[in-house]
Amino acid sequence: MLKKRETHDVPVLFPLLNDEAVRPFVREVASSTEEYYFFINQMNQREENGELISRTILDEFESPVGAISLYDIEDGKGFLATWLGKPFFGQGYNQYAKELFLSEIFLQCDIEVVFLKVNKVNHRSIKAVHKLGYATKANETYPQVYEQINQWEKNYDLFAIYKEAFMFYLNDQHQAEISELEA
Repeated sequence: MLKKRETHDVPVLFPLLNDEAVRPFVREVASSTEEYYFFINQMNQREENGELISRTILDEFESPVGAISLYDIEDGKGFLATWLGKPFFGQGYNQYAKELFLSEIFLQCDIEVVFLKVNKVNHRSIKAVHKLGYATKANETYPQVYEQINQWEKNYDLFAIYKEAFMFYLNDQHQAEISELEA
């Protein structure tokens, strides 16, 4: 489940975010809970201005386990960033959150393409993106974006999720579920 970002989740999310298995790979950098409160307040203001969309990922008990955001929204495109706390790795929250979030932004917002910037040394992210049947490698399709994300030392691969491909995937999943129920 997802919910809008709220500052009262900071005491739960900050320790998850600051784990060595998470911190090197996230945009949400804060050195203290106070700084993270400020960061979340800024994110909420930026969302009100249409610059980003951000949600807290919840577990089945409605406890925060991570975050998913669409940053740098421009011309119907944006960059997806997801992080989960280490205790929640490998439990399916990432893919589930992506599907909920993408459904929301493609159906309720004017978003046509979502980019994924995947660090070539982040093996968890590489594995996660390959599980997404609707994501396609876009290094050559969007060469300007690919060059932009690789202008510093880190090397990234660029993936794109197109609205049409994702909606086709959802429809296909729905049809498969109906077939299972009828069997």
